[in-house]
Amino acid sequence: MKNLFFLCLFISTFSIQAQTTYETKENISYYTKKQIKGDNYKADRCVLDIYYPTNKENFATVVWFHGGGLSGGEKEIPQLLKEKGIAVIGVNYRLHPKVTAPTYIEDAAAAVAWAFKNIEDYGGDKSLIFVSGHSAGGYLASMIGLDKKYLKEFDIDANDIAGLIPFSGHTITHFTVRKERGIDGKTPIIDSLAPLFHVRKDAPPLLLITGDREKEMLGRYEENAYMMRMMKVIGHTETTLYEMDGYGHGMTHPAFPLLLNEIERITKMKQK
Repeated sequence: MKNLFFLCLFISTFSIQAQTTYETKENISYYTKKQIKGDNYKADRCVLDIYYPTNKENFATVVWFHGGGLSGGEKEIPQLLKEKGIAVIGVNYRLHPKVTAPTYIEDAAAAVAWAFKNIEDYGGDKSLIFVSGHSAGGYLASMIGLDKKYLKEFDIDANDIAGLIPFSGHTITHFTVRKERGIDGKTPIIDSLAPLFHVRKDAPPLLLITGDREKEMLGRYEENAYMMRMMKVIGHTETTLYEMDGYGHGMTHPAFPLLLNEIERITKMKQK
């Protein structure tokens, strides 16, 4: 009995010692000094925070873009993604009206490129980089993952993204982009600045999540449902859509477990 007690104590002590620890580094520029070229706004906004495990290797990473209609918002490390054995990169990007499209998309691509080029220095696996975000952030995630030209500027193949997981993101042209063109926000447009314009068979796995169709902003669920349909029509076999019944546009809290499940699913698939 005494031996059993000490064995349990040893296991408990080892478990505590082996617990994953985390660190956060803040306000890292994802552009080089040469790329900033004395642009104070670019230097101020184009930064990211990285939250990562310090005693674990080959972990997955989520690049997370905040919402705010492309005209507001601040980088964040979502609380429900902490202490999950993964790294989370919270990104700031330049905002309307100080910049116009496609500048904020270019910033999003630069941040994801930074992750590909640097995550191994923190112990992460660059084949397990997932791109996500809420609302405007979901739009940015979809744009850089589906229109390959943005990441190509940084010598990154968008198909190397492990998974795209936009939360309640526009799949048509964003209403702020339409505003910049003098088009009413309730007038739907699908052009080169719409994720729907870039549906393709060979895209990374795509997990679309929205709020309840009766509580969402405008037709956000229906946009995403059309995206799912067109991705399947074109032959993409890994597009999934979840509708969070009872939740409106701010549906992030119940959706984070879906993101984590998708990371786990794809990680296991890649490790087979």
